[in-house]
Amino acid sequence: MKPLAILAAMLALCTATAEARELRVCADPNNLPFSNDKGEGFENKIVSLIAQDEGAAVKYTWWAQRRGFVRHTLRAKECDLWPGIAKGVDFVTTTQPYYRSTYVFVTRKDRGLDISSFDDPRLRKLTIGVQMIGNDAMNPPPAHALARRGITGNVRGYMLYGDYRRPNPPEAILEAVARGDLDVAVVWGPLAGYFAGREAVPLRVTPVNPPFDGPHFPMAFDIAMGVRKGDTALRKAIDAELERNRAQIAAILAAYHTPLVPEPGDTAR
Repeated sequence: MKPLAILAAMLALCTATAEARELRVCADPNNLPFSNDKGEGFENKIVSLIAQDEGAAVKYTWWAQRRGFVRHTLRAKECDLWPGIAKGVDFVTTTQPYYRSTYVFVTRKDRGLDISSFDDPRLRKLTIGVQMIGNDAMNPPPAHALARRGITGNVRGYMLYGDYRRPNPPEAILEAVARGDLDVAVVWGPLAGYFAGREAVPLRVTPVNPPFDGPHFPMAFDIAMGVRKGDTALRKAIDAELERNRAQIAAILAAYHTPLVPEPGDTAR
């Protein structure tokens, strides 16, 4: 083989090796407690843990996690792994879950409300905040649970993604509780657990109970990672890493005050 050809082959091998040791991740740059472009979210920490275990470098594709996210990231093949998606969604292939969390009620501790059920009669008179999802303000399970009980006139919607020009836009609903603009808010657990400790007044975070409101509206969800449809090799590799690092992942989630709930019927956790 000619020297030039040998050099070209060596460069190609080095490039292939470098690409094989790169974990390409799709993430939102302004979405604490999950991720941001400073690497401060718990998904950033978990991804770094996996990459370190694999001897890989993390390469992020940053995109606001709202309508069009999958189309511009995973499906466009700009990245290969999407942390933090509900297990079993049909537009990606999901890994095994690495945590299970729940919607929670958030109140000021000094109010002494301690609400845990949508059947609490006080909800008919209190001002309630709920998170709305997506640009078209889709109703999440808590909004359906309240509407099923005829509780609508005293409900205020807060966009989950909020004003993206400000840092940490999902924090707005917790700030409203702290200021007294809302008596109670129903918030996705990881957001509530993280932001509650950042407010000026102490807030109480109470998991919604029971974890189902009728057969069609679960309040607790298994959270996994997503890969492109058909990428079995990456899914298996991530599954193995999630299992291998279970204890470290649990410690990361605890550090971010993520409310965790057991699987249905699991009494051991």
